[in-house]
Amino acid sequence: MEIKSSSSLESLIYTDALAIRKEVFVVEQGVSLELELEDEKGPVYFTGYLNDLPVATARVSEEKPGVWHIQRVAVKKAYRKQGLASQLLTAIETKAKANGIHTLTLGAQDQAQTFYKKLGYHIVGTGFLDAGIKHHRMDKTI
Repeated sequence: MEIKSSSSLESLIYTDALAIRKEVFVVEQGVSLELELEDEKGPVYFTGYLNDLPVATARVSEEKPGVWHIQRVAVKKAYRKQGLASQLLTAIETKAKANGIHTLTLGAQDQAQTFYKKLGYHIVGTGFLDAGIKHHRMDKTI
């Protein structure tokens, strides 16, 4: 999978990321489009491509110095269970290390906790609801 990144809301990378997110979060999971589009300006958008087809995405913001907050991790339904999300998160981690980042944090849907644990993330604190879906904060020191 080829992974590209951009912080421009005018880029094809962002457009492709948004299309994946709408398919996964809005259509599949029933998240309102308004909630899905919160805080779009500022993050770096990562989109993974297989044969030029956008199949995976995530966005990253620097939460505070040395800490990147990963959000909106999504893989198109037909491409799940192929290790693409792991590849995407590994690429983000590699870029984070190159930028002096020491901690990655994210709000994981409870149904995805096992996936993140396998990548070295651990649960921090109590659960919370985001868009009506149960989540827990998970962190990873890199």
